[in-house]
Amino acid sequence: MTSDFLPTAKRILIVDDNADIRLALSMLLLEHNYAVFEADAVDNIEQRINEVEPDLVLLDMNFSLDTTSGQEGLQALPKIVSCQIPVVLMTAWGSVDLAVQGMQLGAADFIEKPWDKHRLLQIIEKHIELKQLVQQNTTMRQIIAEQHSNTDGPKWVAESEVMKTLDRIVSQVAGSDASILITGDNGTGKSMLAQRIHQMSHRQSNPFVSLNMGSVPETLFESELFGHKKGAFTDAKINRVGRFELAEKGTLFLDEIGTLPNTLQPKLLRVLESGEYEILGSSQTRNANVRIISATNADLQASVDNGTFRRDLLFRLNTLVLTLPPLRERQADIIILAEHFLTIYSKQYKKPAMTISDEAKSVLKSYAWPGNLRELRQVIERAVLLNSDDKITRHALMLPTSEVAQETRESSSNSSVQTLDEVEKRAIIKALETCGNNIAQAASLLDISRGALYRRLDKYTINYDL
Repeated sequence: MTSDFLPTAKRILIVDDNADIRLALSMLLLEHNYAVFEADAVDNIEQRINEVEPDLVLLDMNFSLDTTSGQEGLQALPKIVSCQIPVVLMTAWGSVDLAVQGMQLGAADFIEKPWDKHRLLQIIEKHIELKQLVQQNTTMRQIIAEQHSNTDGPKWVAESEVMKTLDRIVSQVAGSDASILITGDNGTGKSMLAQRIHQMSHRQSNPFVSLNMGSVPETLFESELFGHKKGAFTDAKINRVGRFELAEKGTLFLDEIGTLPNTLQPKLLRVLESGEYEILGSSQTRNANVRIISATNADLQASVDNGTFRRDLLFRLNTLVLTLPPLRERQADIIILAEHFLTIYSKQYKKPAMTISDEAKSVLKSYAWPGNLRELRQVIERAVLLNSDDKITRHALMLPTSEVAQETRESSSNSSVQTLDEVEKRAIIKALETCGNNIAQAASLLDISRGALYRRLDKYTINYDL
């Protein structure tokens, strides 16, 4: 017997070879708004579980092998428990020893036939609630781990005119659920802007989950985004919650969206168009309720034109486009941000309170900051580590001056006539020179994955020695 039920109904699988028992249980559970599924043997229990995806299993302990020992039920129990599903054992031949064996093998509870209706319903409700709590705790641990590295990041500063203009636009669009594409150079703070939009939205009390698309191997793409069931593939040893489920009712931030390979773009497009997806290893379709914010430093329209990015996917991502300016165009923000980082690293390295000298401030404001916020942060951290005084001097900053600074400023002044590709290529070459052609270090400096860097090296035909 399979019931008609609401999509939100909790799913109970009854495994018993007695049709009368299954019918009586089904009638009781249907009356209390459960979705009921049945199996008359334990032979294909794993297949049935994959089909039904139950929230709880009611398992008889005696089938055709014998009628009293409970061994068939005990033998099937580990297979069900390994799927992380609570199991309530049932037998007409209950004993303390049999119950203890079942509990040792992972059963959630034990009930004798004929059952007490109220007790059975209480047991079912309790263990379904416990399962939900475990899932919620697992989800929250993943979210906390995702967000832990952002706790000491740059604060939002908008004193410069260009940032004030951007802030006004953000205030207008943050409250909507429209998809937003954030563009800008590496290190300008695209992740920070995405979090600000989330905090200003009606989803702010729900999770903000981020994923760097350039760091996800193609073979794990579906698992990262949609999750997987234990056993879905060779290395799937436990259930994994995907990013869409983690971000439910919140915001999902897809960084480096331009690095998504063409072969994977239809999989993302489908969930953005329909809201539907399946956990890997599951046949049950789920509906996503997330707000999508994506970011890139690439020209996605150029990628569409050359066939490496789908036009329909771009349309789904860029309902609104926000561009973060480079730090060199935010003169009024530089010192405020520098002092913010100074406070963070003075505390982190247990240094006395420090200030920045006027001469050092002048150097900070005159430098072109090709690495943007990320470079500023690194410069201040280094100065705090090496400084033994209570004031950061221009020498402590260790920034290029005179001819080198002039070259940097001239490069910055000409940037308005350079394409994004030219700027990106120059940054990659500079990173390789700085890191002695070490790909891993250069990728880390540019804040992209090694795979993403290799793709850019091929794109711009940049020679390098491994």
